[in-house]
Amino acid sequence: MSYPLLSLAIWIPIFAGLLVLATGSDRNAPMARVIALCGAILGLLVTFPLYSGFDSSTSAMQFVELVPWIPRFNINYHLGVDGISMLFVILNSFITVMVVLAGWQVVENKVAQYNAAFLIMSGLMNGIFSALDGMLFYVFFEASLIPLYLIIGVWGGPNRVYAAIKFFLYTLLGSLLFLVALLYLFIQSGGSFSILDWHQLPIAMGAQIWIFLAFLIAFAVKVPMFPVHTWLPDAHVEAPTGGSVVLAAIGLKLGAYGFLRFSLPIAPDASQELAGLVIALSLIAVVYIGFVALVQADMKKLVAYSSISHMGFVTLGFFMFSAMGIEGALVQMISHGFVSGAMFLCIGVLYDRMHSRQIADYGGVVSGLPATSGFVGEFMVIMGAVKFNFWIAFAAASTMIVGAAYTLWMYKRVIFGDVANDHVRELNDINGREFLILALLALCVLGMGLYPQPFTEVMHASVNDLLRHVAITKIQ
Repeated sequence: MSYPLLSLAIWIPIFAGLLVLATGSDRNAPMARVIALCGAILGLLVTFPLYSGFDSSTSAMQFVELVPWIPRFNINYHLGVDGISMLFVILNSFITVMVVLAGWQVVENKVAQYNAAFLIMSGLMNGIFSALDGMLFYVFFEASLIPLYLIIGVWGGPNRVYAAIKFFLYTLLGSLLFLVALLYLFIQSGGSFSILDWHQLPIAMGAQIWIFLAFLIAFAVKVPMFPVHTWLPDAHVEAPTGGSVVLAAIGLKLGAYGFLRFSLPIAPDASQELAGLVIALSLIAVVYIGFVALVQADMKKLVAYSSISHMGFVTLGFFMFSAMGIEGALVQMISHGFVSGAMFLCIGVLYDRMHSRQIADYGGVVSGLPATSGFVGEFMVIMGAVKFNFWIAFAAASTMIVGAAYTLWMYKRVIFGDVANDHVRELNDINGREFLILALLALCVLGMGLYPQPFTEVMHASVNDLLRHVAITKIQ
């Protein structure tokens, strides 16, 4: 008997979130926390068979579920994962457990609503990575914005309303263009919302260009790419720690995933024609935003800008059309989920004790290096870039020095040196819960860096099939 694992990964967190909401006021906060943690752990456990039962020898969709949803418009509840999407379902479910644990003692107001928002968002994001119906994807894609909007707007910092509205407005424009493209594909395919049908749809070059641009705007905002990146630092600074973790670890991956699921396979000719534009924007993000991160005084802003720079490696890897480049970008996406999540949690631990994110307020508190997961992904992208264009590879590789500079510079000023604040002398060491969270993330970062094969081997077939599709379509 085959179990609907993808549906369980989607709906267990959502139903757990609704159950948490039912606990009511903060008088029942302990119960809300326990239910939230149980729901998050159960949601993670049901994703493990996705990896253990995955057949890495095929590029076909696996664990497929297909049920009519709105038959009149041929909209189906159609789920499935391949080597590109499966790992992100597991990553998202893992990060959800970390976030629930991270907010265990920190969040004291509206505890049930806080945990419910993360659980519901987790289920919706698993739906994004699993959806094989265009309209189902769009529903999950848009619905996932609501919990994150509330997390920033309700539990954020002093300028939380401004940051939440800016986040919403930026993503709204891109989403509207995305919907127009989906409706066009529905008409051109003779009334099908199947994403896999759209991959085989013959589309004229002119139409492909417009479709690609609509996808580009929608996904570029999510990544975010230069120049539509300005909402991210504001959102990170104002978001609570858990919100920053999910936004960086999972939220930014949604746009990058969209390029592989929509842009490259549906508009392959336009993808190659406009690859230079995406590569140029990616290099600006990698180089320029890296230097912007170097001068930040706020720890959260520094990590936010570094995320934009690291995601530039991802889009750069996609549009060099090589297996090394795409697989390196996927490794970078997963790695960034672990690394950025850990960094924002570390900043949260310090902020809970000091109530300051200014680097200058620290000192005396006693990435991007080989053997860590971030190095593996970036190195693979750069190796792919060498085969594509030496000077692009050179520009990308040079920023690894900048990345090490701003990370180690912040680390030096915060951890070492003279004590810059009397409150630093009064800091308490991390507790058992915080140690567990950070230890698990550290093991993931080091494990992936030292032995990336379990992550890369499941990608090969799907990545190679995508590249064959793009190349064959171009020849025809």
